[in-house]
Amino acid sequence: MLTAFMAFFHHVFAFTLTACLVYEFVAFHKNMSIDEMRRIQRVDLAYGISAGLLLVVGLLRVFFYEKGLNFYIQSPFFWVKMATFLIVGLLSIDPTIRFVRWNKFLSQNQTPPLSDADANRTRRILWLEMAGLTVILLSAVFMARGIGIG
Repeated sequence: MLTAFMAFFHHVFAFTLTACLVYEFVAFHKNMSIDEMRRIQRVDLAYGISAGLLLVVGLLRVFFYEKGLNFYIQSPFFWVKMATFLIVGLLSIDPTIRFVRWNKFLSQNQTPPLSDADANRTRRILWLEMAGLTVILLSAVFMARGIGIG
């Protein structure tokens, strides 16, 4: 029964992370209003929290539930999934720092400056994160089916 709940929470956090990233990708643009910027900040916080919880629950599943540690460490797609998760996490640092820096302006009800270069860079990073998420999802499917083992 606990295995089923762990799978449930793993999926909830994965879908939450996906929804947050899709929202950021769709909502982020050069001329956002103060309210839009605040929304992106809140969604980015939820994105980070869901990523952390997803990692914790995922590792608990690897070590204590599901197919067992040996199954996962033998799967090349497990390692692709973990490496891509790490890369996406590292990529997400740049936009998060940008969103946090907006606070000093937003707290005074001012729109933070956002140059074309910064907006384009953030869009590219969000696109790369979306591409990485696609690799993670595909790797998860292959991993769960034992493709590449043995």
